Amino acid sequence: MKISEIKEMTNAEIVMKVESVEKELFKLKFQHGIRQLDNTAKLSMLKKDIARLKTIAQQKQALA
Repeated sequence: MKISEIKEMTNAEIVMKVESVEKELFKLKFQHGIRQLDNTAKLSMLKKDIARLKTIAQQKQALA
């Protein structure tokens, strides 16, 4: 997910996206515990996406 895409989102959309990405990360962690994942790099990508989303949300909140 690109930062420019995140900046165009509203705060409510960002919160919803964070929740969905966190759910997806949880599912992947669970699958990784049970069996090997095809793409383990997806775990770190999702973590970075969550961090980006939360950072932009915090910046928007500080400006408001």
